Amino acid sequence: MPPRLVLPFNPNLSNQPFKSNPTVQIKRSAITTITPMEAGARVLVVDDETSYRQGLRAALTAEGYTVDLASDGEEALIKFGANEPDMVLLDVMLPKLSGLDVCRRIRATHDTPVIMVSARGEEIDTVVGLEVGADDYVAKPYRVRELVARMRTVLRRSAARSANATEVLELGDVALDRQRHRVTVRGENVDLPLKEFDLLALLMERAGYVVTRETLINRVWGFDHVGSTKTLDVHITRLRSRIEADPANPTRIITIRGLGYKYTTPYKF
Repeated sequence: MPPRLVLPFNPNLSNQPFKSNPTVQIKRSAITTITPMEAGARVLVVDDETSYRQGLRAALTAEGYTVDLASDGEEALIKFGANEPDMVLLDVMLPKLSGLDVCRRIRATHDTPVIMVSARGEEIDTVVGLEVGADDYVAKPYRVRELVARMRTVLRRSAARSANATEVLELGDVALDRQRHRVTVRGENVDLPLKEFDLLALLMERAGYVVTRETLINRVWGFDHVGSTKTLDVHITRLRSRIEADPANPTRIITIRGLGYKYTTPYKF
């Protein structure tokens, strides 16, 4: 039997098909009112269980969200490309294409917030989900109140990142100026070819998070890139030789085996 989904009570939804599903329990509860910034946000709900999809659509629509539904990984990518949602609620276990793979593909081209949802809840799922680029992780069963609270937090964080976006990225003693195509390390100018500059910018934007090899290749070389992934390794090696104090023992661009690379700063600032 699938996990129980607890939904907020709304008398206007009494004729919705999902209410008759015995796996869904309607409970009278209140959800904190969302702010105007979040009202009307478009959310893509991806789950292979009909009760969850229909239940979440009803609950989130009642809270002012616009909701699109997908029942498998391939449909999720189609809906994502067609509707450009503001957030994705993504189940891990999906037919055709797993939620982790869907997250990787979304993150390869977009910074749209993604919250992973799973009935499994093991720590490894949480770790892998966050490492492939998810913004948060919720385990089933959950209360919609908790889910909406997490959605609000992630949406606000995403809005803050956009509002505070700057053309100059500074992490420790490394600064990257997009407009001037300029990089300085410990105050010294470092000349970078275009691909290495783009790689560094992408890694610094997501400092502290793993950026998968697929994401780096798709964002820097494009989806139509047909060369070997060794091309990426060569450029990373060259980039390290320009910004690392000891390229053989890098402390900024760290290899995460089996996944990709992560930018860290060896200095406290």
